[in-house]
Amino acid sequence: MKKLSLAITCFLCIVSCAEVKKNKNQKSQESMASSNGRINHLSVVVDNELWNSTVGDTIRKYFGAEVPGLPQEEPLFTMKQMPMKAFTGLAKKKRIFLWIKKENGAEKKYGLLKNKFSNPQIGVVISGATNNDITALIREKHEMIISKYKSIETKEKQVIIKKSLERIPQLQEKLGITLNIPSAYRIAIEEDKFFWIRKNIKHGSMNLMIYELPLGTVTKDSNTVSSIIKMRDSIGTVKIPTSEVGHFITEEAYAPYLYEIELDNRFTFETKGTWEIKDRFMAGPFVNYAIEDIANNRLMVLEGFVFAPSVSKRDNMFELEAIMKSIKFE
Repeated sequence: MKKLSLAITCFLCIVSCAEVKKNKNQKSQESMASSNGRINHLSVVVDNELWNSTVGDTIRKYFGAEVPGLPQEEPLFTMKQMPMKAFTGLAKKKRIFLWIKKENGAEKKYGLLKNKFSNPQIGVVISGATNNDITALIREKHEMIISKYKSIETKEKQVIIKKSLERIPQLQEKLGITLNIPSAYRIAIEEDKFFWIRKNIKHGSMNLMIYELPLGTVTKDSNTVSSIIKMRDSIGTVKIPTSEVGHFITEEAYAPYLYEIELDNRFTFETKGTWEIKDRFMAGPFVNYAIEDIANNRLMVLEGFVFAPSVSKRDNMFELEAIMKSIKFE
């Protein structure tokens, strides 16, 4: 009996200690300062000498690379370089940062700092003894780093969007999905299985198309891109009103970029490219998500596109992506 009592006492002590640790960690996260910074703005902590060397060139090559699918060149991230001595106060609370360390005898190393100085925050530390060590690590890890940065930026944008939502219950009633759509958007066209939702901006408009098609409309073979172009052109030509001259179609000169991802745990083709209206000299970027909804034997298609001549469109497209990535199937 005494042994049983002792065992129970020990168990309760372990559980109690675990709860205390959990509560301390939770309070630590809650009491941490909120991160700051504009979406897709990256702080690069690196000494001036390194920034003006092959290390800086490599950072700019990968983190300042062209955003795929945009009609003009725009970088993945707007970068601000600062030396280590300036990385204090508010600068340390930026949501995403890249920290480069070069020290004699330093180990070639990659490290991830999550919520180190603020919350939410992702920081990446790359160290090495030589420029070659550092540039080699950047080349090796850049895709993973960019993915982590984009993930936290998407979540941050979705938090901002949730502060003021447009209630569109018809999406659930007619298509069985929910999307977090900002209150600035309005329904332009509503049909049984098709929605066109848009927002006016200073130099044009931001647009969402939402519709369903039979499962198998997009093939999984060497003709995938062609079948996606055929799908979106057939819908755009009929559903997006234009003048009698030209139709809303995929720009023909360049093949779109194709990726395979998951949205709400469903296989999805992500396609990024340029739309155009021939003979009207109108064009702009689009991103299309063709989501397999096997349970309902259908393809759910979400597409965001922007019309904003002669201005930057990276952040507009990023907002549309964040909206579409909030999809939930009921």
